Amino acid sequence: MPLSPNLRGALFMAVSMAAFTANDAISKMMSLSMNMGQVMLVRGLFATAMVILLAWHRGALKRPSHILHPLMAVRVAGEVGATVAFLVALAHLPLANVSAVMQALPLAVTMGAALVFGESVGWRRWVAIAVGFTGVMIIIRPGFEGFSAYSLLALASVGCCAVRDLATKRIPSHIPTLLVSTVTALSVTLCGALLIGPMGGWTPLSTGETGAFAVAAALLLVGYQFIIMAMREGEISFIAPFRYTALLWALLLGYLVFGDRPDQAMIIGAVIVVASGLYALYRERILGRRKPAAESTGPAMAPDGM
Repeated sequence: MPLSPNLRGALFMAVSMAAFTANDAISKMMSLSMNMGQVMLVRGLFATAMVILLAWHRGALKRPSHILHPLMAVRVAGEVGATVAFLVALAHLPLANVSAVMQALPLAVTMGAALVFGESVGWRRWVAIAVGFTGVMIIIRPGFEGFSAYSLLALASVGCCAVRDLATKRIPSHIPTLLVSTVTALSVTLCGALLIGPMGGWTPLSTGETGAFAVAAALLLVGYQFIIMAMREGEISFIAPFRYTALLWALLLGYLVFGDRPDQAMIIGAVIVVASGLYALYRERILGRRKPAAESTGPAMAPDGM
């Protein structure tokens, strides 16, 4: 019996989140043998080559002068900051913990759109934002046993991602999306190269590690392809909440690959964050907003310029 468009879209979204989370798991695994600057560089080289080929094929590189648009610089700065903070946090924290904090990104974008662009946000969504960030504080638990300063880097990554996404919303439509992706990927890769020395120097790559980076790049391609398919299949308001399956994949991979067992505080905080995000999406649907907050954020709710 064939699936409805909404169910197909939900399935595609879940597959996309699985691919993105598996990519993060590979990055975390690579951090066991090399510094994150090298991870950014090598993974970035694979991803950049992939994006440049696609951009060239679709004619997105014909007007390189678009790179000079001021909002391109803001977006790149946000992406680079988000990537560095995200990967360093990922190297020192359980995969599920970092993923749980990143689920607050749609709430951060909604808040930023209200504060920066003056978009209308009713009191119910403000309450959802406040409750969501309370959940983040429960996960991070500042001042309590189990607190790690690296959790603050995960939160900083959320802030940088929000800057990235808000800047993206204001980049003129005549600038090709693939050109934006190319510039971002190149910038993140260059940043990785600059960080290798300060972070401890270059570690020779084995054949297996090189293959793992190639798989990570392929997973990024799969993730982006499936999220595009998801958004084209059914209603955005039905499909967008399935972005939160990223947290389920993170819990599963964290346990199977790294032996991580989430504690009670992490689970409670994650439930609060996800519930707040779902309520905010519900309110946006009730109000008839054409672009839910989740649609305006990066596909994986994480840095995506790698």
